[in-house]
Amino acid sequence: MGVLCKLHGWELRRSPRRLFDAVLFSNELDLLEIRYRELLPHPLFFEENQSRFRFAGGKILSGAFAGKGDRRDPFTMEGQQRGFFASLLRRAGVAPGDAVIMSDTDEIPSQHTAALLRWCDGVPPVLHLELRQYLYSFEFPVDSGSWRATAHLFRQGTQYRHSRQGELLLADAGWHCSFCFRSIEDFVFKMRAYSHADRDTGDHLQGEDLFDMLPEEYTFRELIKKMGPIPRSSSAVHLPSSLIQNADRFQYLLPGDV
Repeated sequence: MGVLCKLHGWELRRSPRRLFDAVLFSNELDLLEIRYRELLPHPLFFEENQSRFRFAGGKILSGAFAGKGDRRDPFTMEGQQRGFFASLLRRAGVAPGDAVIMSDTDEIPSQHTAALLRWCDGVPPVLHLELRQYLYSFEFPVDSGSWRATAHLFRQGTQYRHSRQGELLLADAGWHCSFCFRSIEDFVFKMRAYSHADRDTGDHLQGEDLFDMLPEEYTFRELIKKMGPIPRSSSAVHLPSSLIQNADRFQYLLPGDV
């Protein structure tokens, strides 16, 4: 680990810092399991489906946000939900200097990233995680443009956010598998959930208008790149280890659906 820390310009710690994984979860059960198995044996802090996560023991602390939704501005609720994480982290016993990963369920940090955060001194207070981005499954790699996930060294005033917070980016830090669902019902649930309420119109739901929502990008160059078909990949190299180890359970996430 000392060599890896030095290669990043950091120093090896005498003992690992604690690492908290603060993750927003909706209905992505498979991705949540893959995520937690990827991050074990690192410390993790989740009433239905809890038995599925017994392998993580008492390392998961869960909380249900009881706020009222706002269909006019669905992201208002999302912002309130992220703010709820501050109290949840305090309940988990987070302390100044602990590392906290802040991301959505489908933004999966790698074991390598977790090890760097735990064992290296010199890690910036806020570090964005550059993730390999996939759409629908790991058969369709899009780019490495996913950057909203962050790692923080916790301090007074640290807030759970999912936006740009600094200039530093840890390259190749994991995977972002967007809309990677097992069934059509899961897609429907996702698209009718609060953060996609602006797509919940009659034309969309009846299949009459599927194409008026442009990709979310900030330059015309990136916008044009996202508007064509996604090339397939047959490679299963450098994917989450638990995904490969449980290929029979998660066939739909793998190239070729083998």
